[in-house]
Amino acid sequence: MNVSFDVDGRSVNVSRPGKVLFPIDGITKQRIVSYYREVTPTMLPHLRGRPMVMERFPDGIDGERIVQHNAPDFFPEWIRRVRVAKKSGGHNELVVCGDAPTLLYLAGQACLTPHPWLSTQEHPAVPDRLVFDLDPSVDEPESLRTAAHLVGEALEELGLVPFPMTTGSRGFHVVTPIRGELSFDESHELAFGIARLLAARQPARLTVEQRKKERGERVFVDYLRNAYAQTAVAPYAVRARTGAPVAAPLWWSELDSVGPAAFTIHDMPARLRAYGDPWDEFADHARSATHARSLLSRMR
Repeated sequence: MNVSFDVDGRSVNVSRPGKVLFPIDGITKQRIVSYYREVTPTMLPHLRGRPMVMERFPDGIDGERIVQHNAPDFFPEWIRRVRVAKKSGGHNELVVCGDAPTLLYLAGQACLTPHPWLSTQEHPAVPDRLVFDLDPSVDEPESLRTAAHLVGEALEELGLVPFPMTTGSRGFHVVTPIRGELSFDESHELAFGIARLLAARQPARLTVEQRKKERGERVFVDYLRNAYAQTAVAPYAVRARTGAPVAAPLWWSELDSVGPAAFTIHDMPARLRAYGDPWDEFADHARSATHARSLLSRMR
């Protein structure tokens, strides 16, 4: 059985809406679509105009995980696509999610987690944000929160404006909007320099060591997403974990009272109605990455 509904003049079809995607919780595909319908107005500005990779679970979170770059031929013609070059040669044709019908159609395709690029379709080779993914080595929330604060403070030293987010998984992201001044190679170098500075300042707490066995109990300041064609989990995206947690933008004042999977599809819509989006003015705070790079060079 399929269901269809109209959104902004488009007919969105959801196949097998009763399919259970989260077995332990009994959460169905229709419930996921309903969640995305509730958060669409808040979520879309964080996706609009960006190439996107789809993380799909057509057989539920215990089934096969499909990381899909190319838009399938069966997608409706009104789903926007952009052709982007691959690092290895050739091209991918990625979805660009700029409207409510597209987001809900993707949810109906069991795309639980959209992963947008760090650049836009107009300027795919020029990033407009830096992302630091804080990956804990042990389950110790206080260390993780401390790491997020340290990253935020370092970014502020460089004239940048940091925004924290739970990932809905194991860690936090700290993201900062930047002006389109650098290539991805340059932004990757900047992110690595910031991570390396932090690890040098706090060697007992932070590391840039990629090998898990070498990290000990330190938090890995993962700068590796800051490269061409890399992605980061979208704000308000659902994660494929028991309980259906979501990636949740935060105010800095609440960071010390929440964990990485503190919010779920059950409470996020009410949170947004009550408090709004902590990242509502994210794009307005873009600062000069060139200036930040200059300041960083003086700190080494």
